[in-house]
Amino acid sequence: MAEVVNLRKWRAGKAKAEAEAQAAANRVAFGRTKGQKARDAADEARRRALLDQARREDDPPSA
Repeated sequence: MAEVVNLRKWRAGKAKAEAEAQAAANRVAFGRTKGQKARDAADEARRRALLDQARREDDPPSA
């Protein structure tokens, strides 16, 4: 026999779990210090510069 479930509590628990998952994703995406953001930007600029240096003259630039 199936277990009896209060749908109101189930929905509230589901909404709470989804909100916590969204909060965790936001902490990862936006919860970085200014120094960490600057370091990531410098790493990205360094990577792009290295890639551009390896480009041949007849290669079309990529967007």
